[in-house]
Amino acid sequence: MRKWLIRILLIIFLISLVLSVIYIITNKFQDKKQNEVFEELENIVTEEKEEKHEEQQEESINLEKLYKLNNDFIGWLKINSTSISYPVMQTDSNRKDYYLRKNFYKEYSQLGTPYIAEYCNVQTSDNVIIYGHHITNYQVFGELEKYKKREFYNNNKIINFNTIYENADYEIIAVFKTIAYTGFKYYEFINSSSEDEFNTFIKRCKELSFYDTGKTAKYGDKLLTLSTCEYSAKNGRLVVVAKKITAE
Repeated sequence: MRKWLIRILLIIFLISLVLSVIYIITNKFQDKKQNEVFEELENIVTEEKEEKHEEQQEESINLEKLYKLNNDFIGWLKINSTSISYPVMQTDSNRKDYYLRKNFYKEYSQLGTPYIAEYCNVQTSDNVIIYGHHITNYQVFGELEKYKKREFYNNNKIINFNTIYENADYEIIAVFKTIAYTGFKYYEFINSSSEDEFNTFIKRCKELSFYDTGKTAKYGDKLLTLSTCEYSAKNGRLVVVAKKITAE
């Protein structure tokens, strides 16, 4: 009887081991596929034009190409000297969080694709919120973890977010962590009804910030917020808030 029990436990162990290996291999394959998609899209965005007179139109032309491939595409997010260079998607409330587990081509991907909160409007909202997964090896928004240290911030203050409507640079004013649902509900601030409401939001961001950036925002400024998971607490969130400084 005891031998049979040992055999059964051994079989269960072997089956679990095989399933675990299959799971790991499958995830690695999916991650590799998604990274290839990101590279393919980045090549489309950054491809060089042969004729010089087209150089100034290069970015908008390439963004238009991606929009034609998928009308959910809204822009391209990039932070120089980091691995963050990704397409950004947006859907309405009927497909909330659609790209949480989808790639640009609407196929399943555990990495997902950065996407804008469904109630934001990139042209008119006071605060545009972009969500992305916190993945190890600095994939997707994983590298935002480095912003916990001021030295990294000092060398990477600017976020570039080019949309199908305009090209813009944003300067980071605060980096903080909080708890979703029970902590600071930064994700509820999209449009301010008053100057006091705007100032209250900025004040709270600055109070929570890991360090004083020496930068702030005033009523009328447009904000960009990058949000990802933060694993020091359950439902933790790491948040980077920036203000628009240039647009064309």
